[in-house]
Amino acid sequence: MSDDRHSGAGGVVVAFTLGALVGAVVALLFAPAKGEETREIISEKAREQAQKTREFLKQQRENLATAVERGREAYQTARGEKEQG
Repeated sequence: MSDDRHSGAGGVVVAFTLGALVGAVVALLFAPAKGEETREIISEKAREQAQKTREFLKQQRENLATAVERGREAYQTARGEKEQG
């Protein structure tokens, strides 16, 4: 049951990250700066967010792999106990 709580948290983090990125882009587009400066700032922020997203997804894959392995171990344990009992 704890896996259900974690899957929802991942969606919230992704939504928050995308919202922050969109908000930053909109703020920069309306800020009084030269076009080249604005494009540079947007590009930098996009790279930062892409890196954070990659790190987040890597962590989630690791969490999923750990959960799958624990599930396999629990299954094997239960299966062994059933055969013995």
